[in-house]
Amino acid sequence: MKSSMKSRWKLNPFFWIIIIFSALVLLVAAVGIGLYYYIFFIPEPEGLSEASWPQRFTDNFSLWMENDGGTPAIEEIGLDRLDRYGLWLQVLDESGREVFAHSKPDSYPESYPASELAALATGAFEDGYTVFVSSFEDSGETWNYLIGFPYAVGKYMLYYNGETVSRLSPVFRLVLVSAFAGAAALFLVYGFWIIRKMGKITRGIEDISQRDYMPLAEKGIFAGVYRALNKMDEEIRRSDRLKEETERARREWITNITHDLKTPLSPVRGYAELLADGQADRMPDGAAGGGTGGTVDGKMGDATAGPKDDLAERFAAEKRTVREYGAIILKNVDYAEKLINDLKLTYQLESGAFPFHPEEVRMVRFLRELVIDIANDPAYGDRDIEFESEGAEFTACIDRDLFRRAVGNLVVNALVHNPADTKVTVAVEKHERDGIRISVRDNGVGISEEEQAELFTRYYRGTNTREKPEGSGLGLAIAKQIIVLHGGDITVKSRVGEGTEFVIHLPAD
Repeated sequence: MKSSMKSRWKLNPFFWIIIIFSALVLLVAAVGIGLYYYIFFIPEPEGLSEASWPQRFTDNFSLWMENDGGTPAIEEIGLDRLDRYGLWLQVLDESGREVFAHSKPDSYPESYPASELAALATGAFEDGYTVFVSSFEDSGETWNYLIGFPYAVGKYMLYYNGETVSRLSPVFRLVLVSAFAGAAALFLVYGFWIIRKMGKITRGIEDISQRDYMPLAEKGIFAGVYRALNKMDEEIRRSDRLKEETERARREWITNITHDLKTPLSPVRGYAELLADGQADRMPDGAAGGGTGGTVDGKMGDATAGPKDDLAERFAAEKRTVREYGAIILKNVDYAEKLINDLKLTYQLESGAFPFHPEEVRMVRFLRELVIDIANDPAYGDRDIEFESEGAEFTACIDRDLFRRAVGNLVVNALVHNPADTKVTVAVEKHERDGIRISVRDNGVGISEEEQAELFTRYYRGTNTREKPEGSGLGLAIAKQIIVLHGGDITVKSRVGEGTEFVIHLPAD
C-alpha cells in the first residue's frame, strides 16, 4: 500500500512542480551567492577576503608603526605582512615628502602635493596597484602613509537620506513580499494548468485503449504530445483493421479449405460405395464354382459357350470399372493429401519447425532440371515451357527440396491459371552487386492490382480459382516463406491481358 502511494506521488505532476520550483530556488540562491563572492571578494594569500579588506588593512597598519625620536619606525611583523601579501609602503611627513619606503615601485614619486594625496585616496587601479591612504599620529606628530595593493579594487562612496530610506523600508518589504506572492500565485496557476493538460493527455490515452479516442488539435506547447497520440490512435486503428481483415480472410480460407477437402472425399465415398455394392451384387452366379452343365454332350457344350463368354465380358467390365473407380479415388486422395501437406508446411515454415538443410548447389543446372521435370510431367507435356540463362554456371547455398518447391509452385501456378497456349519462361542470372535474380514470367491473362496486393497472403485465393478450383491457395504463400527463409525476397509485376512476372532476389553470397 505504501509503495503504491509513493508511486502515485511520483506520478503526480504537482509533486514534480514543487520539486522543480524548489530546485530553481536553490539554483538562484547558489547563483546569487556565487555572484556575491565573485563581485565583492578578492583573492589573497590566506584565501578569499572581502573587497573592503585593503582599506581595513591600511587603517590597521598603524598598529605596527611607532615614533622613534621624530622618525617613523615599522615593526618587523608589519614588514613581514607587506612582503607576504606583495604590498608596498610609503610614509610621508606633513609636507608630503617621503620619509620611509618599502618595496615601492619606481613609477611613484617621492613627494606629493596635498591635492594629489587626496586624489590617491579615491584613485582607481593604476600601474598594477590600487593605492590606499591612511595616517599615523604619535607624540603630537602626524605622518601619512600609502599602501599599494596588486588588486583592481573599486572605491565608491554611497550617500543617501537615512530618513527617506527608513520610511521606504516597509514599502520595499511589501513590494518584495508581493513580488514573491505574485510569483508563487503564477507558479500555482501554471501548475494547475499543467495538471489540466496532463489530465487531458491521460484521458486521451484511456480513450485510445477503449477505442473511443477523438483526435486532439495539434497546437500549443503540447502539440508534439497530441501529434504522437493522434498517430498512435491511427496506428492502433490500422492494426485493428488489419486484424479484422486477417481474421475475415482466415475464416474464408478455413471455409474454402474445408470445402476443398470435402470435394475429393465425396467421390472417394461415392465410388467406394459403388465398389462395395458391386462386389456384393454384380458377382456372377457360379463364378467361384467353375460353371454348370459339364456332363452333357458336345452339342450341349456348344450351348453353354455363350454364357461363358458373357461371364468373361462381365468380369472384364468389372475390372475396368474397378480400375476407373480406383484411379478416381487415388486422384482425389492425392489432392486431399496435397491440401493437408500444404497446410502443414506453411505452419511449419512460420513456426521454424521445418528442417532447413542448405548446401552448395549449381543453380543453372538445378533450375534447368526443374524445368525439364515439369515439362516431362504428363499434365503439362503439351505446354510451352522454356529455360534461359546467359551467364556462366554459379553456385548458391540453398535447401534443394524447399527451393524446388518454391520455384515449382511459381511455374505450376503460371501453367494452371493461364490458357493452354501460354508461354512460361524461367530465367536466372547473377550479378556481383545485386545478387541472384530468378524470373518466372508468362504472357497469360495477367493479375489485377488488387489481387497483386494479396497474392502472398496465406488466407487468400484469387478470383480465377473458380476456373481451376483444385489449388490449395497456399502455393504462393509457401513460395514466399521459403524465399524469405533463404534470406531473399520475391516480387510480382503484372498487367491484365499482358502477363505476369515473379522475380526472386537472393543475396550474392
